[in-house]
Amino acid sequence: MSYAISNYPDARAITGSIDALMKLPPVALQRDAMQAYLQQLDDKCPKSKAMIAEAKQFIPGGVQHNLSFNYPFPLVIDRAEGPYLYDIDGNQYIDFLQAGGPTVLGSNPPAVLEPVMELLRKCGPVTGLFHEFELKIAREINQHMPAVEMFRMLGSGTEAVMAALRVARLATKRKRVIKIGGAYHGWSDQMVYSLKLPKSGRFEAHGIPRACVKYTHEAAPNDLASLERVLFWNRLRGGTAAVIVEPVGPESGTRPVDKDYNAGVRALCDKFGALLIFDEVVTGFRVGMGGAQGYFGVRPDLTVFGKVVAGGYPAAGGVGGRRDLMLLMAAGLESGKKRAYVGGTLAANPLSAAAGFFAIQEMARTNACEKAGQAGDRITKGLQAIIQKLGLPFVAYNQGSICHLETVAAMFIKLDYLHILRVLKEIKARKHCMEEYGAAYAAEGLVTLAGSRLYTSMADTDAVIDDALARFERVLSKADKSLLKV
Repeated sequence: MSYAISNYPDARAITGSIDALMKLPPVALQRDAMQAYLQQLDDKCPKSKAMIAEAKQFIPGGVQHNLSFNYPFPLVIDRAEGPYLYDIDGNQYIDFLQAGGPTVLGSNPPAVLEPVMELLRKCGPVTGLFHEFELKIAREINQHMPAVEMFRMLGSGTEAVMAALRVARLATKRKRVIKIGGAYHGWSDQMVYSLKLPKSGRFEAHGIPRACVKYTHEAAPNDLASLERVLFWNRLRGGTAAVIVEPVGPESGTRPVDKDYNAGVRALCDKFGALLIFDEVVTGFRVGMGGAQGYFGVRPDLTVFGKVVAGGYPAAGGVGGRRDLMLLMAAGLESGKKRAYVGGTLAANPLSAAAGFFAIQEMARTNACEKAGQAGDRITKGLQAIIQKLGLPFVAYNQGSICHLETVAAMFIKLDYLHILRVLKEIKARKHCMEEYGAAYAAEGLVTLAGSRLYTSMADTDAVIDDALARFERVLSKADKSLLKV
């Protein structure tokens, strides 16, 4: 089985480079260049700007989901095709957002669209009863990931994490769960803890009672000794139900882990009797058809899915894993049986199940993961060459088709509660600098995830990547290197 990652990155070297970047002041774009980019967006995107202004009257913040890039205003997309997005003003963009990762085939592939349209004509998107594609997608996932002995499709990655933790607690009769600092596992109350920044605890937990994270614990990223300490202390307090990890590292590998890290986590879970949950919302069917678990050769007890299991269509999520664990969340009514209650009226609807089935089959047929990974390698090597040529302290690296471009390292600020006002000021400054880079990329016709992450797809040909690199170079060449002398 082929995988998207041709050469696994040196996590320690990357962390060292980012630490060095963090010791420098943020290298913003030259002020005149930034103003020109903002004016360019105003001139090119008047319809987007006007629609968002109206949307703010009816939608909080003017957008409905967190992927919309909000500076200076979100783009309103009208059409998506292959490697490109088109806004309502008719502007074309090279799409490195890829809906947050699920469209490994590129946007709106005909191989998925056409059979899905036929299904919609035949039975519509939902019936509330069983459809054959529920079986087909479960069987297809098992074929590629043998650890997923059974699969339960849900509506989102957040729901899948909630279900997996509920199953783990029921199976082990323990309450405590451990996540890795900085990781994102959806927005359920118990997981809004140390998001993005390790040791940030309840920093983002507005509106969430403190009791909701009473049994949520945190271990340091890429640090098996830290995880073992938390497992040890938890054993004295009744034990750990599960350890949940993003297998390439927190925030889709923004904090990369050593290649043998996951095997170490597996060994520690076995030692302390905890279940191992892999959050493969991004890596499942992006790192490879066997997921990150196949690439690393580590068998989790439960796997969380999202995004790609509906092929980029709505209601994308699910849990898979050991048969004995999965039977604890069997649907239907069985009196007298303890089960993890999991629901969802639209879960596993015919539209979502069919779209996921056709997408996964097409990815396997076309070797899409490896091709997307080759595009990721090409753009990363190109960005590294540009950074070196321009003498910038920026960091570019990738795990196959998951690519990272750190210009200000806004997610690597270390919290210091004794000097919290200074830290908050730095967070604000670095975040705004990152937003400016994202806006400049958009003005050059590049859509990224928050200006610092890029997802490549099979649709990204060499010509598309080379075009993108020329655009990135135009932006990066306008970085104000005089700020490095301050």
